[in-house]
Amino acid sequence: MRAGHQGTGPGAITPDGCAVELYARLPAGPEPDIIASAVPAGASVLELGSGVGRMTHPLLARGYRVTAVDESPEMLERVRGARTVLSPIEDLDLGETFDAVLLASFLVHTGDTRVRRGLLRTCLRHVAPDGCVLIQREGEDYHTKVPRERVDPSGFTVRIVASDPVGDGLRSVRAEYEFPDATWTQTFRARPLTEEQFEEALAEAGLTVDRYLTDDRTWVRAVPLRGEP
Repeated sequence: MRAGHQGTGPGAITPDGCAVELYARLPAGPEPDIIASAVPAGASVLELGSGVGRMTHPLLARGYRVTAVDESPEMLERVRGARTVLSPIEDLDLGETFDAVLLASFLVHTGDTRVRRGLLRTCLRHVAPDGCVLIQREGEDYHTKVPRERVDPSGFTVRIVASDPVGDGLRSVRAEYEFPDATWTQTFRARPLTEEQFEEALAEAGLTVDRYLTDDRTWVRAVPLRGEP
């Protein structure tokens, strides 16, 4: 496991504490519709951190051409119908560009600043000059409205049990997912970013906000800065 990351529950657990069987059960939610609102139909999409294909499969069903990237072979084994690439995101260099690059699941809030820079450089490296990068951010109250829980209509409960400071601006977050037949937990480290800090991180990588896609400003459409490749 990575430092500060762990997971419990049935099945394989990835180095960042994600349970493969859990993510295979989670619904896609509104994310595919949000993506479709910002990316033209039929576009090529590079999905960074695809996991088991929770968003990959709905995007394929909408006619997008998806390349799914993940560092977990157990996750990628669950992906169907897309080209798959086994690689850490920050090391990826496919030598090609895409109409849209997707960085979801709050990956931009990774606790390691060097990794975050690598993630965003990968986004820039793979986005077409007239393409876009879609990024999912934490909400404003992600670390303050704790503990909290949500009962999903499909029949499971997700809880954010704790978000504790551990120094250097990092938080240790513990989440629980309770299903009728199984329970999983995940503990991970996150670095909160104000909107200003987030936009500064984008600029450092050669990206800029085109627009925020949701009222809570958690989904962002970014584009290459003028003059960037």
